[in-house]
Amino acid sequence: MRLDHLSYVAGSEGLASCVQRLGSRLGAAFSDGGIHPSFGTRNFVLPLAHGCYLEVVATLDHPAVDSAPFGRAVRAKTDTGGGWLAWVVRVDDIAVIERRLGRPAAKGHRRRPDGFDLLWRQIGVNDVSEDPQLPFFTQWESEEVHHPAYGGSSIALTGLEIAGDEPTVDAYLGTSTRQPLDGVEVEWLSPFDGDHGVAAATFATPGGKVRID
Repeated sequence: MRLDHLSYVAGSEGLASCVQRLGSRLGAAFSDGGIHPSFGTRNFVLPLAHGCYLEVVATLDHPAVDSAPFGRAVRAKTDTGGGWLAWVVRVDDIAVIERRLGRPAAKGHRRRPDGFDLLWRQIGVNDVSEDPQLPFFTQWESEEVHHPAYGGSSIALTGLEIAGDEPTVDAYLGTSTRQPLDGVEVEWLSPFDGDHGVAAATFATPGGKVRID
């Protein structure tokens, strides 16, 4: 169990402008990740050090947005101005999580611009929609060489600020949050006006420390 990626939703500025803004701050260029046909979304991705990555995601004009939990979650976040949606934990055997949560994982895929179809399974998006401090889980089915963080990066996630309750998240994970977030300094914040979830992330870049809220 380890951190797989952070998901950030573009707001009213639109996907292209959001990607340009974050890329300028981090001193790096995002790549076009392609579309999630079954979710009605598309993303741009930026590899980070230590096997994780950052995605910026937006909805498409597509009927899947209404039926897919991830599409609905992205749209709801867009409607409230965008920003951090979730942190995502990678597992080697998602069946363990399925048994603990008592429901099956959903299949996911993303069609890259080069035509390659990335495959994975995920579970917990509905839980995140109800309680944004929680992560959701993914197990990649495509080979490691196709993972968005493959090859590494000079940019590293060094800190997360999460509005929520650490014991609640530990119970959901089935382990301490320190296990998947090893090497990341986590600050637990008191929720403001009931607002839970990722509040900010800090990155070490060649140009210095960058905090994105």
